[in-house]
Amino acid sequence: MSRLLYGLGGAAARRPWRMIGAWVLALVLFTGLASVLGGALHDDYELEGTGSQAATELLRERFPAVAETSARVVVHDGDGVDEAEVVRAVARLEKLPHVVGVDGPLPGAGGRTVLLTVRYDLPVTDLRPAEDLELLKKAAQVPGAQVEFGGQVPENVTAPDGTSEAVGIVAAMVVLFLAFGSVAAAGLPLAVALTGLGVGMAGITLFAAVEDVGTTTPTLAVMIGLGVGIDYALFVLTRFRENLAAGQDVPEAVAGANATAGRSVLFAGATVLVALCGLVFAGLPIFVTMGFSAAIVVFATMLSAVTLLPALLGLAGRRVLRRGERRGAPVVNDSRWVGAWAARVGRRPLPWLLAALTLMLALAAPALGMRTWPNDASSEPADATVRKAYDLIAEAYGPGANGPLLVALDLERDVDPAEVRTRLDAVEGVASVGEPVLSPGEDAAVLTVVPEYGPQDERASEVVDAVRDQVRPLGGEVAGLTASYRDLNEIVLDRIWLVILAVVGTSCVLLLLVFRSIAVSLKAAAMNLLSIGAAYGVLTVVFQWGWGTELLGLPHSVPVSSFILPLMFAVLFGVSMDYEVFLLSRVREDYERTGDPHRSVVSGLAATGRIITSAALIMIAVFAGFVFDPGVVIKQMGVGLAVAVALDATLVRLVLVPAAMALLGRWNWWLPGPLDRVLPKMDVHGGERAREREPAPVG
Repeated sequence: MSRLLYGLGGAAARRPWRMIGAWVLALVLFTGLASVLGGALHDDYELEGTGSQAATELLRERFPAVAETSARVVVHDGDGVDEAEVVRAVARLEKLPHVVGVDGPLPGAGGRTVLLTVRYDLPVTDLRPAEDLELLKKAAQVPGAQVEFGGQVPENVTAPDGTSEAVGIVAAMVVLFLAFGSVAAAGLPLAVALTGLGVGMAGITLFAAVEDVGTTTPTLAVMIGLGVGIDYALFVLTRFRENLAAGQDVPEAVAGANATAGRSVLFAGATVLVALCGLVFAGLPIFVTMGFSAAIVVFATMLSAVTLLPALLGLAGRRVLRRGERRGAPVVNDSRWVGAWAARVGRRPLPWLLAALTLMLALAAPALGMRTWPNDASSEPADATVRKAYDLIAEAYGPGANGPLLVALDLERDVDPAEVRTRLDAVEGVASVGEPVLSPGEDAAVLTVVPEYGPQDERASEVVDAVRDQVRPLGGEVAGLTASYRDLNEIVLDRIWLVILAVVGTSCVLLLLVFRSIAVSLKAAAMNLLSIGAAYGVLTVVFQWGWGTELLGLPHSVPVSSFILPLMFAVLFGVSMDYEVFLLSRVREDYERTGDPHRSVVSGLAATGRIITSAALIMIAVFAGFVFDPGVVIKQMGVGLAVAVALDATLVRLVLVPAAMALLGRWNWWLPGPLDRVLPKMDVHGGERAREREPAPVG
């Protein structure tokens, strides 16, 4: 691999326009193919094997008019709603595409509020939510009244405006310029990351033609791809600057950087890919496609860092240095204060280790009380129409009316719907049970059960379980928003341990192959788990306890989204491994040269301290920028990832790693003889020795 990267880097630096042209062609080609052959984004909310899915399938078969998507129109007038205007609105709504009926009007709050339920013949994922919402708004106008919209159709409309991405890019540019003092050095990592991101996003569109790719997936992919893409380019750029400082000419410096830092980039990227692919164990199709989609972007940015960047470095040459450095001033890439700090920690490692470990565990402790649950319209900003509809419904009909349960009964099993209604009326936590509605073939019935609590209330889940206990012995099942939330949350909590085992296990094996050390592999996994645990704890405090909800534009405290657990774990474990690989590569390189386990840690941290700090600041800025995204899941991902990277670059890299490695000494690199003979050699830390062994590049 080193030989290939060395030759590739040298060739790209000597003939840069060929590689640049190839990437431009790839970008044009993939974008063109995506526009012609690509698929549309499509959420897949099917929960195979669950009670809510079984109820939905029964209704689709025998009562399709109530089985699919619905939207809710809430009409409110403080002086009383004009019934004649509402009737005219109903007539217009019934003529909309894919509308099979309108339930209501259902009056409430002394006639000041009226609720209409618009039913469609397609799942919400097969509609065009933005277009259908506009049609809904035009048809539902009631002169002089406030009209708001809730339910699946408007809640499935997402409208990111690019603010998050722009904030991250600007912040990254500032950090890069401050770190290197050169416009060229600041611009190249961004150019490389954005090019890889462009190809990767086109790849996601092509992937969407064969699989269901969720509507939030591109935002997640941009978040990850932008962060890792800049970081990968940054590591190669730093090594190139070091080689220039050592007196090498530009093509040789590029080739050497690609053979060393580029090889670490490939391995670090591989760990991210492995972590993302671990989402196949999450048990939900939407997680699988999210993982694969993000992996497409990571692969593209990783490839651009070891192919496009060498060409751009060949063009930029010594312009990546500061003006003073070009005139002969020494090029400074290492960080003396980080080296001095590592030496200080190494002199008394146990107290430092215990102090940092205590702080990390304290940050992680709130996660023990974390409540995961999907977010609903009550978490939206107060000026959003879905939030206004939610509040009006809660005020007029009770909070549970925002998440009614649909009890589906199979009448071929000799069930009396009236008897079932009586039994459900007596269930604790049930506010009301509607009259049974028979299917056209009278072989199925539906009862609408309204809980006393809103969908996000912890007690609503208990009501779902109690209703199921009543109807399942009779062959019935329960669907509806709250029931689906209950099932989704249960799947995530049941499968998260499989994701953790798969990601941690495969990452440890990769580290063992590369660094040939049992201690290094286990220590890396433990450190990453600490960072992730602390990030979960901070998320619990900020969102569930409500300590930061107002600053983030949320109306009140909210549970941590069920989607966050597996997604954040996979992304964070992969990203944290990036820093671990780059740091340990330098430590191992110095250890093999000197045989001194203590000095190698100090030297490795000093050599990578500046670059890891810069990379972490960029990653934090990119992730933190996504708190401006309107989606609660993306907000939580942004906060969690930013916190974890900040802890990883400070407490973990500057305290826990040097302290643990100082305590272990030569045991850091111990590998049993039999295992050493069996494992294949995969050296990503060959440093200058690897470069020196390489022949001069051809051509």
